[in-house]
Amino acid sequence: MTRLFGFLLVAWLLTGVVVAEETKPASLSPGMTNPGYEEKPAWFKSSFLDIREDIAEATADGKRTVLYFYQDGCPYCKKLLEENFGQRAISDKTHDNFDVIAINIWGDREVTSFDGKTTTEKKFAESLKVMFTPTMLFLDAQGNVVLRVNGYYAPHKFLAALEYVSGKQEAKGSFREYFVKVNPQPAKGTLHQQPDFLTAPFDLASRDNDRPLVVMFEQKHCTECDELHLDILRRPESKVLLGQFDVALVDMWSATPVTTPGGKQMKMSEWAKKRDVKYAPSMIFFDGEGREVFRTEAYLKAFHVQSALDYVASGAYQKQPNFQRFIQARADALEVQGIHVDLMN
Repeated sequence: MTRLFGFLLVAWLLTGVVVAEETKPASLSPGMTNPGYEEKPAWFKSSFLDIREDIAEATADGKRTVLYFYQDGCPYCKKLLEENFGQRAISDKTHDNFDVIAINIWGDREVTSFDGKTTTEKKFAESLKVMFTPTMLFLDAQGNVVLRVNGYYAPHKFLAALEYVSGKQEAKGSFREYFVKVNPQPAKGTLHQQPDFLTAPFDLASRDNDRPLVVMFEQKHCTECDELHLDILRRPESKVLLGQFDVALVDMWSATPVTTPGGKQMKMSEWAKKRDVKYAPSMIFFDGEGREVFRTEAYLKAFHVQSALDYVASGAYQKQPNFQRFIQARADALEVQGIHVDLMN
């Protein structure tokens, strides 16, 4: 059994080399796209790969440095970039507290290491014994590794890792001890479809009514999506407001076919990219003519979700282009009726 495992591990590693070598951008003809390449978030640091310099710059900005080791064609790197950084809480936490530097474990770019010596990306990765992708090394101001994440962490665990390092909790104990103590709960791992929602394959151009449409771009592993459906949208006022819409709940990363409100046919992931959907959950509202009229793409509590639904359902967006002014007027009107508005409830 041990010999079989060893053979499979070697085969996997060799396969990784072949995939990486075959998908290198440098080996492609001009104008072609690397089929295994995954676009990194725009806020990843553009680095000259002098690690000492990167650490100094991060420290001066009150941040810590993260070395993100990846390879093109890696499914778990794709999962990290999409599912984890597709959640605004994780994206913002990382962006605000860390400089993230991407390093290709098969790459040939020059790296100036911790000791000032120059090497290549792949040799640098080898020297740090990087055997999995993604691997993330969280560094302190002295270049010490305060947390090493070998492989993919689910969003709830990854967020805990970010909070552990950004809060400098390593001085109080190990990440394992910290994780047990904070005990974050994983997402449900499902889309919360309802019987009255539109169903796949989605034909959003052939709706036979003038009702507005809301498309909820979500993903299965998303605690904020869970909260939206299991709490906020179950409240009586939310149900009344949502009942005025045609609703399509979609997986923003899926290959599910969709005919867009504009009549174009494509995969759902392609449509999400064309509409520049970056975070789950995002709600995009369309009028009866299939035109986008409003969207939300931030973490919202009940009052703001209900206000967004009301803003479109009532047609207020046509008269009041400033959503914040609409929210204030709505809150004032509710207070006059004796309904207290708690923005964080």
